[in-house]
Amino acid sequence: MPKTVFSVDLNKAPEDHDIKTHNRWHPDIPLVETFKRNEVIRVECHDWTGGQIGNNDSANDVRDVDLTRVHYLSGPFGFEGAEPGDLLVVDILDLGAKPDSEWGFNGLFAKENGGGFLTEHYPNASKSCWDFQGIYTTSRHIPGVRYPGIIHPGLIGCLPDHNLLAEANRREAELVATDPNRVPPLAALPYADTALMGQLTGDAARKAAEEAWRTVPPREHGGNCDIKNLSRGSKVYFPVYVKGGGLSMGDIHFSQGDGEITFCGAIEMAGWIDISVDVIKGGMAKYGVVNPIFKPSPIDPHFDDYLIFEGISVDEHTGEQYYLDAHVAYRRACLNAIEYLMKFGYSGEQAYMILGTAPVEGRIAGIVDIPNVCATLAIPTGIFDFDINPNSTGPTRQDIGADVAKTS
Repeated sequence: MPKTVFSVDLNKAPEDHDIKTHNRWHPDIPLVETFKRNEVIRVECHDWTGGQIGNNDSANDVRDVDLTRVHYLSGPFGFEGAEPGDLLVVDILDLGAKPDSEWGFNGLFAKENGGGFLTEHYPNASKSCWDFQGIYTTSRHIPGVRYPGIIHPGLIGCLPDHNLLAEANRREAELVATDPNRVPPLAALPYADTALMGQLTGDAARKAAEEAWRTVPPREHGGNCDIKNLSRGSKVYFPVYVKGGGLSMGDIHFSQGDGEITFCGAIEMAGWIDISVDVIKGGMAKYGVVNPIFKPSPIDPHFDDYLIFEGISVDEHTGEQYYLDAHVAYRRACLNAIEYLMKFGYSGEQAYMILGTAPVEGRIAGIVDIPNVCATLAIPTGIFDFDINPNSTGPTRQDIGADVAKTS
């Protein structure tokens, strides 16, 4: 078994560990440890909320979660020979759930606390909990479906340097300034009060926290990319901005659909990741790398039958025509799929969560045929206990017998 180089105790809050996680990105966060190239290490990770969500039948915790505290990341780690301008080559060898936490959760955030892709349609908090049985998962809150997991880190990346830190802060602040009172906000700007800065302490930690990135979006360094195919056997090439690389990871998902549309998305879990890391000297210039590139896992669930829903760039409320808007088109594809699944007895929230947690495939089918983008969402029919394919007799409504957890 690989050496565990970062341990988490799920009976303790992340803030109470001797070796602290971090929930911000900043170049001054010290490296936890530096490893030899190609050394195999195991990294344990909290769930992205640091234990704020419980395995129960109430969504009050999803409603009340403090999003300024997330994500809790393990690291940063250094690797011998890594310098700015290099590429860090990360082999994701294996992943799994912590033995004392073989369950996960999915949620819809309340609109006023982050919302989600379809927040105008589903503005209230709700939750589903999922049990793991080997490679499969099922939920008492969404009966009738069973998925094999494509376990992956939703968030993995390297520390930025000071120049990149300042540039992203500038552009995100300018965006927020265009509509500063928007709910949810246009971006998550630096917020020092709940910053956890790893091994950085005292005045240095407080000063850095005032400009440190929140972990919500992906950026040039990687970060919260939520790519479901970064599973066992994947290889990721990260731009290096600081000496050693400063690689951190967390936000492990058991299963996720493309887009992670529920935002408290995928099936979130605490777990572990086995990695080894190499370095390509001068790789950023050699290959023209600005954002990470990756090779997907050779091990994926095998489905041979999909039902594929289309969406176009037309607003579902007003009928307004948008010009080649992929966001609107994918939203329409998702809404079309939800409406379809509701005909079989699922609530809208259950159908929405299926699209966020199941291994659905999202695509841009066409982005040149003015004025409409055609986006597609493919649902593997084999994840259901019943036939969802269209036929001449119409859908057979199932006795689902449960619903997602709601707030009280």
